[in-house]
Amino acid sequence: MKQYKIIVNGTEYEVAIEEIDASEVEAATPAAAPKAAVPAGGEKVTAPIPGNILSFKVADGASVKAGDVVAILEAMKMENEILAPCDGKVHFAVASGATVATGDLIFTVN
Repeated sequence: MKQYKIIVNGTEYEVAIEEIDASEVEAATPAAAPKAAVPAGGEKVTAPIPGNILSFKVADGASVKAGDVVAILEAMKMENEILAPCDGKVHFAVASGATVATGDLIFTVN
């Protein structure tokens, strides 16, 4: 562990920094949830912003109507509703709790 003195806006702080190796960083990084197989065709719904899938409001394979809330995407401490774009059956491409990037497939509606 190395000790340092840092001055921020005229105030002096003492900090201790511990050096870790790459294997410790990899072990601490959460793995992305595996993506499930999604039926071909249908209307694809992708993440509009990066975030975490907090929950799904319907079951996989359930029938939905256009405008129904299908998933809740948390981004920057805000919960965003992801809606069904059309009528049909929903098929999830990610699991609840998954981290998604902008443009990642969340679900399809067939």
